[in-house]
Amino acid sequence: MHYGFIGLGNLGGQLAVRLLDAGFQLTVFDLDKTAMETLVSAGANPAEGCADLAQRVEHVITCLPSPPASSAVQDDILSHMTAGATLIEMSTVGQDDVIRSAARAEAQGIGFLELPVTGGVHLAARGELTLLAGGNEALIALHEPAMQAMGKKVFHMGAVGTASLIKVITNMLAFVHLAAGGEAMMLAARGGLDLATAWQAIAASSGNSFVHETEGQLILNGSYDIGFTLDLALKDLGFAEQFGAAFDVPLPLAKTAQERFKTAQARYGGDAQSPFVVKLLEDELDTALRAPGFPDKLT
Repeated sequence: MHYGFIGLGNLGGQLAVRLLDAGFQLTVFDLDKTAMETLVSAGANPAEGCADLAQRVEHVITCLPSPPASSAVQDDILSHMTAGATLIEMSTVGQDDVIRSAARAEAQGIGFLELPVTGGVHLAARGELTLLAGGNEALIALHEPAMQAMGKKVFHMGAVGTASLIKVITNMLAFVHLAAGGEAMMLAARGGLDLATAWQAIAASSGNSFVHETEGQLILNGSYDIGFTLDLALKDLGFAEQFGAAFDVPLPLAKTAQERFKTAQARYGGDAQSPFVVKLLEDELDTALRAPGFPDKLT
């Protein structure tokens, strides 16, 4: 099948490359010309804009940074897509947003799948992401080969809207783990432990987490470069807060983490990497969490 891919950022660019590597015909568009050039050099066809892309492909995938960006792209593409085509939304958006997007697409005779991912940019590059699908079984079956190219595991969560909920839940857990992991390593540092050995001990213990194994290494290196910003973290924590209110779940731990992320955002700016929530603690206590032998990027 011929896919169009709109949104070639840290995550989208890696996913698009995975489709090319699997032999799919791919046409791409992004406002970032450098990102476009990278994909074109890998074998993708360039589009002049979103509408141009929508007219030239069978199905469109979007991977964008915010609900307003997703909505704006849909304004451009839905009337230009072929009846019977599918719009696959891989952006992290709210449940109401994705349900509204599905209704807009279906009104134009376009199928709709939500397909957020989890695991991080480094797993995207290796094709080992987890994909969370929301939509009807027939569409999921149709696009299963593309999903398998982009990720290692695919979970069909249910109807449109279910995948956005589980994605927010997984991100909420990751941010709580990140803040708590920073506190744990600070206890180790202030208690005089060797941080490399402490990291290894936690990784082999009941206190281990995916975040400790991944972002913990980047904190100990000092790069903090996970490819995910404080602004994006707070967007997702805001979605979690909305779900908590909607389903009458208090979420006290998530709200505490949210306040720490807000403080880090105010201090370092929203474009700072999300592990800066741990740097915030380092700076508050004038204690750097560093150890030799840890990478500046995950591969």
